[in-house]
Amino acid sequence: MTSDTGTMIWRKMEAGDLASISSIADAVHPNFPEDDAVLKERSSLYGDGCLVLETAGGELSGYAITHPWRLHTIPTLNSLLGQLPDNPTTYYLHDIALMPQARGSGAATKIVSILADLARREGFATMSLVSVNNSVGFWQRQGFEIRDLPELEAKLKSYSDDARFMVRALR
Repeated sequence: MTSDTGTMIWRKMEAGDLASISSIADAVHPNFPEDDAVLKERSSLYGDGCLVLETAGGELSGYAITHPWRLHTIPTLNSLLGQLPDNPTTYYLHDIALMPQARGSGAATKIVSILADLARREGFATMSLVSVNNSVGFWQRQGFEIRDLPELEAKLKSYSDDARFMVRALR
C-alpha cells in the first residue's frame, strides 16, 4: 500500500524504520513516551495498519500506528497488547505523528482517508481514537465526534487533561 502526497509517500512500515519512528515519536509526542517494544509489537500484530511517511530523499517525516480494537475502550499508554481482540468492534488509530516539515502538506488528511478505506475493507463500522495536543478540531474535520464516557475518564486523564475519546462512523 503506497499513497503519494506530493514529494512524500505513505508506505507500509518496515522493520528498519523503527529507529526513525522512535525519533519522530520523541519529537512529536514528548509527553506521551512509548517504548520501542510497544511500537514494534503494534507493527507485528497488525502490519497493514502501520505506515510511514517517506520523503523523496528516503527520510521519514511521519508515521501511523493503527489496529482493530474494541469500541469504547482504549489501550493503556506505553503498554503491550499481547494480542488483538478476538472480536474487534472498531478500527483504532493508536498514533499518527507528523514532523513539522510534513504538516500542512495534506499528509494527515491523506492517511486518515487511507485508514478509513482500510477499516471499511476490514468490515468495521467505526474508527476511534484518543485526541491529544489540542487536536480535536482536526479530528472533527475528519468526521470524528467526541464521546464523553464516564468509564473512560480516568484512563483519558492518564494521557493528558485535554485527551478526548472520539469516534467516526464509516459509511
